[in-house]
Amino acid sequence: MSVGRAWILVWSLLAVAGTAVTQGPGASQSSPSSSSKHTKGSSGRLAGDVDAGTIANGIYRNRSLGLSCKVPAGWVLRTEEMNARDEDSDSGAPSAEEKSSPQKAQRSTEADRGGRVLLAAFSRPPDARGEDVNASIVIAAEKVATYPGLKEAAQYFGPLTEVAKAQGFTADEDPYEIQVGTKVVVRGDFHKDVGTRVMRQSTLAFLAQGYAVSITVIGGTEDEVEELVDGVGFGAK
Repeated sequence: MSVGRAWILVWSLLAVAGTAVTQGPGASQSSPSSSSKHTKGSSGRLAGDVDAGTIANGIYRNRSLGLSCKVPAGWVLRTEEMNARDEDSDSGAPSAEEKSSPQKAQRSTEADRGGRVLLAAFSRPPDARGEDVNASIVIAAEKVATYPGLKEAAQYFGPLTEVAKAQGFTADEDPYEIQVGTKVVVRGDFHKDVGTRVMRQSTLAFLAQGYAVSITVIGGTEDEVEELVDGVGFGAK
């Protein structure tokens, strides 16, 4: 399976954000407009019955997926910025060849709609340096059709692990199923040495409504990662 563009974007940003550590003073606090305390509306629908979700009072909710996720107080939101970065890479005008080829134009349009970040939240701005690992939560959705032959969530960890290894992460063990609320998801755990620290990352994945959905959390300790994973819930429509 080839690696989807949305996941390359997610892992690249998470790797940069998580490794922005220094021995100096911690990063400054986020501006109120970026805080998880504020309400953020949906940035649009992906397709069919899947929407981008909303965040209010520190909780991200996506009713079409029956998904909720707690965002710690004071964290900064970068969902729109991540999606804008992905869109900017494809914002150029179509070439003459693409204009003359309906097939290529269709593939380009399908690729643009193939993936989207639903939530990107960080304990400090991704480009700000601090003394510890920048804890993060990123939820992304990619069309299952992007990965020919993808039938089960466990298969999704093939391309995810490929991207993780390219970013210097090592898998702790093979992906495994866990029960989260009313839903069974597949979980994969990774780690990466960052100087004297260890960056720990866990991804929960499931298939829904034609999309492969991933919930990725990063923390500096196992306890921090588990606390973020415990904030994920299913079943509330």
